[in-house]
Amino acid sequence: MTPEQQARFRVLKTLEEHPDYSQRELAAAIGLSLGRTNYVLRALMEKGLVKIGKFLRSDQKLVKTAYILTPEGVHERVRLTRGYIERKQVEYEALRAELETLRADLPEAPCGGEE
Repeated sequence: MTPEQQARFRVLKTLEEHPDYSQRELAAAIGLSLGRTNYVLRALMEKGLVKIGKFLRSDQKLVKTAYILTPEGVHERVRLTRGYIERKQVEYEALRAELETLRADLPEAPCGGEE
């Protein structure tokens, strides 16, 4: 997963859970700068993956703005999640094999009090 895909994944995942986050809150939650978050969010909106929803009170005053994933946005988040899981599974298997090799190289009993 490229850094751009990781950023899109984190933005989509976080907005799905917290559509009412401001851009500043979103940036803090995903660990990106506010400017980078704005850039990623605008790109997602241009691709039609996220839209802005504005909620009004009965007197027609704006109460809250929310970022809403479109059906395409949900599909993209699922696609990115699958890719993330597959990559992490490969990393896990490689780490597990490395640990097994290292354990096999260890002597049965500790040597001279060393750990």
